[in-house]
Amino acid sequence: MMLCETCSKEVGSVACPQCKEEIYRLGPYCYLCGTQFTVDEVHEPEPSVEDDDFSTRVLCSDGACIGVIDEKGVCKVCGKPYVPDSD
Repeated sequence: MMLCETCSKEVGSVACPQCKEEIYRLGPYCYLCGTQFTVDEVHEPEPSVEDDDFSTRVLCSDGACIGVIDEKGVCKVCGKPYVPDSD
């Protein structure tokens, strides 16, 4: 299995009806031969729901990263765990 880079859910694989190759269901077309899939064969990522309250966001502790920390305590961009300042 593979994780969708948009919604982080597992993306299954499917055999392309044209080229018969086993591929991940990432879009409306086979990325090997270009055949268009039917609607039920396509993985549709869920829309991203961002928290618009900037005051509650915790920025990544890596000074070179622009990401924010998710509910699991890791950066959504670089994947590093949050390390609070120890001043």
